Formats: sequence, C-alpha cells, structure tokens
Amino acid sequence: MTGKKQMKIGTWVDGDGGHVAAWRHPQAVPGYCGTLPFWQNLGKVCERGKFDFLFLADSNRVQYQRNPKVMRQMPATPFFEPLTLLAALAGSTTHLGLAATMTTTYNEPYHVARIFASLDHLTGGRGSWNVVTSSSSDEAPNFSAEKHMAHDDRYARAKEFLQICMGLWDSWEDDAFIRDKESGTYLDYDKMHYLNWRTERFQVKGPLNSPRSPQGRPVIFQAGSSNIGREFGAETADAVFTAQDSFESAKAFYDDVKGRMAKFGRKPADMLIFVGVGPIVGRTMEEARAKFDLLQSLMPADVAMLVLSEVLGGADLSKLPLHEPVTMLPPSDGIQSRRELLLQKALEEKMTLLELARFTAGGRGHRQIIGTPEMIADDFQYWLESGATDGFLLAPACLPGSLDDFVDLVVPELQRRGIFRQEYEGNTLREIMGLPRPAHRAVAAIPMR
Repeated sequence: MTGKKQMKIGTWVDGDGGHVAAWRHPQAVPGYCGTLPFWQNLGKVCERGKFDFLFLADSNRVQYQRNPKVMRQMPATPFFEPLTLLAALAGSTTHLGLAATMTTTYNEPYHVARIFASLDHLTGGRGSWNVVTSSSSDEAPNFSAEKHMAHDDRYARAKEFLQICMGLWDSWEDDAFIRDKESGTYLDYDKMHYLNWRTERFQVKGPLNSPRSPQGRPVIFQAGSSNIGREFGAETADAVFTAQDSFESAKAFYDDVKGRMAKFGRKPADMLIFVGVGPIVGRTMEEARAKFDLLQSLMPADVAMLVLSEVLGGADLSKLPLHEPVTMLPPSDGIQSRRELLLQKALEEKMTLLELARFTAGGRGHRQIIGTPEMIADDFQYWLESGATDGFLLAPACLPGSLDDFVDLVVPELQRRGIFRQEYEGNTLREIMGLPRPAHRAVAAIPMR
C-alpha cells in the first residue's frame, strides 16, 4: 500500500446500461439483461476490477407513463427487485459489496431491517442499503396512498425509519448465540434487547429475529443533496452518493457535508463521498468520441425531453422553448438538488432546453467524461487528491462493453499510479471500504436517540 490517498470505486448497473439508448446499441442482445448469466458476468467483471461494490437503484413504478410514444422507444420496465437479484449474485462473487436501494416511504422498518440483515449474513458481510425516500408521485397509488408525501415529511420519516432499523440490528449482542452442544445452551437470553419504539409514525417492539450481522450492520448509503439530505447523510450515512458536474461544486459539496459531521460526534473519515460519473473510454480520443456519438445518435429528441422531465419529478416542460437558452426550470417535488444542479449547468453553459435534455439523458443527470485511459485517470486523480471526492460511482453507458472498457483500460492505469488497490483489503464491505465496524449500542452504552 502506498502513502497516497486510495480511491474507492463502485458501479451502478441498470439493464443494458446507463445511457437511455443503450438497448439500441449494435452489441446489445435484446432481453439478455433480464437473465441471471448477464448479471453474474457483471459481478465477475466488477471483481476483476477490484471494485468496492455493485449498486442497484430501484423504483416501485413503471417509468414514463405520461408519454406512450416515448415508452415505445425506451426501456421503462422491468425492474428487478434488487434484493432478490443481489441474493442471486451472492454465490457468484466473493469480495464485491452488494448494495441496493430500498425506499423508506413505502416500506416498514422491521421488514427492511430483516431483509438487509439476511443479505449481510448470506454474503459474509457484503450487504449495503442505499436509504432513499420515494421521489416520484407515481409510487403512491401502488401503496394505497391517496397522495404522495411532501419532501420534508418523507425525510422526517426516513430519519426515524433508519433509527429503528439500526436499533433492530442491535437486537442481539455479537456473542449472544452460544450454540454449545455439550451444555445444551443455544443462546444467552440476557444478550437479547427489545427496541420498544413508539411514536406517532411507528410502533416497533422487536427484537429482530436474526443474529447481529457480520458487519454489525450493513453499510448505509444515502443520496440526498438538498440541505435536509446533507444533514441526514452527515448524521447517519457510511457513504454518500452525489451528482456533481463540476470540480468546484463537488469540492463545495464534499467540504459542506464532511463539515457537518462534527456536530453529530463523527469524524470525516467515518463517511465516504462518491461522485457519480459516466465514463466513455477509448484507446484514442477519436475512438472514445465515436462511441459517445453513436449512442447520442440513437436517442430521439422526445426521449431526451421525457428523461429530463422524469429527472425533474415529472415536471411539465411542454411550454418551454426547445431551442432557446434555459433561464428557469419548473419547480419539482422530486430530487430538488438534481434540479438545482441541472439549472446551474444550463445557465453557466448557456444551454438550450434540448441540449440540457440530451446531456441529462446521456448520463441520467450524472457527469460525463469522454477520453483515453490516461485522460480519465488524470481527471479522477485530480478530484481525489484535491479533496472533491473519496471515490466514484460509475454509470457505464453500455453493458457489459463500457464496464469492460473501464476495467481493462482505466483500472490498470489507476493501479500503476498507486491510487487504487491491487487486491482486496478484507472480506467484509466495511473492511474493503476502510469503515469501522459499529459497536453494539447496549454494550457501548450508546443511546438510541
């Protein structure tokens, strides 16, 4: 291990790829992304690249329902239920962290705590939960809700939801299950702890019917970048995802969120920040540009506009001029921080609405970088060593090709520079990411709230 700061890398994988036109790519095999061999191969490629984790996003709805024409042109469904898929990948991977999104808006804490505890046990300590609130109002009717919960109410529920899960994960002390055949003692009853949580929102007695997990609790990711989201991440997350398009905005976000941790009794090293990025890699700049241009050519303008609308929480863009510089974007009850970032980019670069839509659809709102392995490594190293990020969440444009390109071409360059691992540093995801194993709250006399 060198004395240089070590980069962390995870990847978000979604069907045929992160680019909305990936399914039309000449190398894409129709329907193959709906098979287990497709996903098993992705897991093996990630492990070959020594990635920290593979990440699955999730949504409890069919996307793009408002525009049947666009639904005919791009994959709106199916979504794999992520925990089912990650459990299926557990046996074909050995070190790779397995991270999944699950919403706190339309679930119950006991179910979620139990599901992620099970994943952590089955993987030997490689489970991770991306804690989110549901940003789309399309989910509400699927859960007997007359209307979607307001933004701040969703976050208040999420904070309490996560506190309950953390308490349930400490239902048993680490050495509670003795399993001594000779004495006939299976467990120490005195090391079982009731939660007895009771508020207006939740009543959860506990205990969880699962031993404490190998990591103490699964790694907690969080992806909110609004003010309330930043507070949530600084207080509770082990790692934070963020979409930042410029070094300056990423650096400001990094310093802001890390700077909030002290008031919660946490050190900056207790939490990692990952910037989302969609890399297009070529052995030459011309090759990389040709790969990107091919994908962009497969994306119709109306598809790009619908993607932008979806990113803005279903905002109506029909009354805004397509070919004039953007001066405003409609208000959104969706991901508010993403709206602000896109608006800022459009204003700074004097982009038209259509240009902004094509940018957003090309990388699902994440930063895009197109170049050679050396160019991408230079960029990543600068962001890492200048304190704008601890690592990157990759959004490969086409799968598996773009992921193979990064692993085969960029990873060796990062390793040569001594800023990315040659081998895994441990067995659990916390060990690999350099995060501490949390003490049991009862043993360490840590109050629940």
